[in-house]
Amino acid sequence: MAKKKQLVGNMLIAQSGGPTAVINQSLVGAVLAAKKHGCIKNIYGSLHGIKGILEETFIDLGKESQATLEAVANTPSSALGSVRKKPTPADCQQIFHVLQKYDVRYFFYIGGNDSAETTHIINEEARKAKYDFRCFHICKTIDNDLRQNDHTPGFGSGAKFVASAFMGDNLDNRALPGVKINIIMGRHAGFLTAASALARVYPDDGPHLIYLPERPFRMTQFLKDVKRVYKERGRCVVAVSEGIANAKGQAIAALFIKETDSHGNVQLSGSGALGDLLANEVRTKLGISRVRADTLGYLQRSFPAVISENDAKEARAAGAKAVDFACTQYANGSVAITRKPGRKYAVEIKRVALKSVAKETRHMPAKFINKDGNDVTQAFIDYAAPIVGPLPKIGRFKGKPVKQIK
Repeated sequence: MAKKKQLVGNMLIAQSGGPTAVINQSLVGAVLAAKKHGCIKNIYGSLHGIKGILEETFIDLGKESQATLEAVANTPSSALGSVRKKPTPADCQQIFHVLQKYDVRYFFYIGGNDSAETTHIINEEARKAKYDFRCFHICKTIDNDLRQNDHTPGFGSGAKFVASAFMGDNLDNRALPGVKINIIMGRHAGFLTAASALARVYPDDGPHLIYLPERPFRMTQFLKDVKRVYKERGRCVVAVSEGIANAKGQAIAALFIKETDSHGNVQLSGSGALGDLLANEVRTKLGISRVRADTLGYLQRSFPAVISENDAKEARAAGAKAVDFACTQYANGSVAITRKPGRKYAVEIKRVALKSVAKETRHMPAKFINKDGNDVTQAFIDYAAPIVGPLPKIGRFKGKPVKQIK
């Protein structure tokens, strides 16, 4: 795209969708970058996404001190609040009225694919209205399902939490053997659930089985898998994505949950129904008495003590790069994280078209999933390990049980 003329005006930034442990790094990265560009005068933050624009509930981020900005950057969850709202044509008209009122010429929306869709809608409506401003989506989602991205801010920290949780759960299950099932976030993509595999340190460590949305879920095969592992090891730890679906593409959890958001998504993460269903099937069909299930749920998103260093660094860079692109080169777009070729882990942040990211999701590549559809491959471990970073060190005794001496 040809270089655009520089606009002078105010900036508005907002956060949308599910919070993450590093979404505020992107926010602060964008604010600090904006302060370096003379084309941006005032820097406003909209509370609760586009809902805040419609209600004109802004805060002046330009007046916040460096110390406050850094403290917020290192704090999980959405500092500006979030929202799940798809703008209607009437909303867009009101949004442009507010943008003009506050002389906003630079708009940034931090979020996932639904947020990218919202950004795309606003940008298209702005073109129709011939309103001259710069409109950018800043990538974010722990689901790691944004197209054009190798991985997205929030995934690394969410994955580190999942891997750490499974490390602890595996140790618990080893001490008191049984079947343990954990339900992990991931509507259409299994990246976060797959990250549980990073918990394995010793050959017999769990998770012993991993089920992802990318492969049809069959209850009969699931029970056979659990029975086999339990017979071999005397215990079984299972990772299951909340988005697992049957051969018809129907999410198993959606059969029990009816709540949806404005984008039409079923609220899969707000219930323990899937875990309870699977645990009951194992208990009744396999006759295993000690069966437990947990839904990690929202704990995966904003846990302050488990943050990936690379995730935080890349999240901040994504926010800063979006502002730089808008001020110097592009009228609109989305920032995407791509991985540079080579053995050493390195990334690059590029601008991609809004429509190439909006709404649709990407899935786990086939090479990341084993042929039986109940585990991941070494290719996934190699992909995810540098994004997540170091995990806790664990140990065990090396000696074997000693027979009683008579």
